[in-house]
Amino acid sequence: MAARQRPAPSTGPGPAPREQWSVAVVGDSARLDIPADAQRERRFEIYCCFTVAHPGSGEAWHALRVLVDGRQEWARRISTDSGGRDTLELRLHRSVPAGRALRLAALGATGRARPVRLSIVAEEE
Repeated sequence: MAARQRPAPSTGPGPAPREQWSVAVVGDSARLDIPADAQRERRFEIYCCFTVAHPGSGEAWHALRVLVDGRQEWARRISTDSGGRDTLELRLHRSVPAGRALRLAALGATGRARPVRLSIVAEEE
């Protein structure tokens, strides 16, 4: 189940409020679609975090791929720390021209590790 936050609507003249968008799922796949703003260019700081649990014994691994507008931006696969929970995280910045939407996807994968939570947060700078 995904939880999404959208910015509050503007209440009057002046600069637009900074946008913050987020999604969090219990699992290994999350998608966040930020609609276009016809009036202005925006710049976002994007944070993705994949949390997994180690099974308790033996080898385990987890991986994360991040796609921006359908193209792979980043991918890593690492051994899962045997101490309980482990994460893979990515922070990046993206400029979005006026009139364009931003599509983000985070795709986790595991080998013996158990997916706990996958989240994407995009905050306007």
